[in-house]
This record gives sequence, structure tokens and C-alpha cells, in this order.
Amino acid sequence: MQKVFNVLSVAGFVLSAGMVAGSVMLYSRIPSITNHYMSELQTELTKMVTDMVPGKIDDVMPELPTSTGPAVELPKSPF
Repeated sequence: MQKVFNVLSVAGFVLSAGMVAGSVMLYSRIPSITNHYMSELQTELTKMVTDMVPGKIDDVMPELPTSTGPAVELPKSPF
């Protein structure tokens, strides 16, 4: 019976040590994981916006004038 308890205690220690090591490794890699996903998201959003923008610009742009009016006079200086 003592051997069973010894095996269980060693197994518990190995599991606990593995969880601690995994947690420390994951915690130390959070910034690089976050940067990776942020760069993927930025790339995807850039692709979406560049696909959408050319069509939307034509819809919202007013027609440009072909000629201009006379020059505007400057106000008279009080000095």
C-alpha cells in the first residue's frame, strides 16, 4: 500500500511541477502571442479597408467643378 501512495505522491508532484512550468512559460510568452495576433488582425483589417475604400470614394466624392469664379478681394486693412 505504501508503494501506491508513493507513486501517487510522485505523480501529483510531477503534475504540479508541470502546471507551474507551463504557467510560467505561457505567462512569459503572452506579449509575443499578443503581438502576433495583433499583427494578423492589422493585416486583415488593412486588406478589408483597401478593398472597400476605392468603391466608397467614388460614391461620396462630389463632382469637381470644371471652371472657377473670379478672385476674392482681400479686406481693407484698418492701418
